[in-house]
Amino acid sequence: MDQRLPALLDMWQKTFHWQPSEQQVAQFDQLYQAIVKGNKQQNLTRITEPQEFWEKHLWDSLLGVAPLLFPEMLIAELTENALVQKNLKLIDIGTGAGFPSLPIAIANPEWSITMVDSTKKKINFALKTSNQLQLQNIRGLVARAEDLGKQKIYREQYDLALIRAVGQPSVCAEYILPFVKVGGFAILYRGHWQDSDTTDLATALELLGSSLQHIQQTKTPLSDSVRHCLYLYKHSATSKQFPRSVGVPNQHPL
Repeated sequence: MDQRLPALLDMWQKTFHWQPSEQQVAQFDQLYQAIVKGNKQQNLTRITEPQEFWEKHLWDSLLGVAPLLFPEMLIAELTENALVQKNLKLIDIGTGAGFPSLPIAIANPEWSITMVDSTKKKINFALKTSNQLQLQNIRGLVARAEDLGKQKIYREQYDLALIRAVGQPSVCAEYILPFVKVGGFAILYRGHWQDSDTTDLATALELLGSSLQHIQQTKTPLSDSVRHCLYLYKHSATSKQFPRSVGVPNQHPL
């Protein structure tokens, strides 16, 4: 018997002052079922227990954009840069099986979302799933960020760039800031964060035409795990030397 994804409407309300519609609840469950089924064919995620999936894939995905998506979550440091608008263009680097892109597309069909991953099978899965969910606002690209960020049709074309960051913060910043318009934001999703990380990131941000506008610390609603979202404001164009060639950012962080 298939496990169903819990709606947890009270948790959405408590944390984001928002509740998904019946259709969105159904789409979240469809996404969960697609992941569980897809996991039998390929390694998409180790997170398949329903409540853990809700927290670590759905709730976590919306956490970074919550201040721009839900009126009650607005943060002054972000809204003063006029980023709160309906039709934002968003790019998600290293989306894997479609996170955070797919939950965000469900939560807000008015944003235009581009998923990027270097693994073709994962992008194919994410696109197939988006079609099953009848999401009209999402597309996928098989590419490395270092290559795509050099291309004129993608460079500095997005209001928002997201990365669920597992590498060094300066490396993640180099991957995503070239995609962001001047006046836009890059959002780094992190677990733990400390003052030394902020200091280490400062040099890279200066080189990339950006500054750290805000750090949002919170805890997850079910497991009480620490989360940080970093909002990087793009104040000037990124030098054409960035991103550097494939592999270089990781080998020689800024």
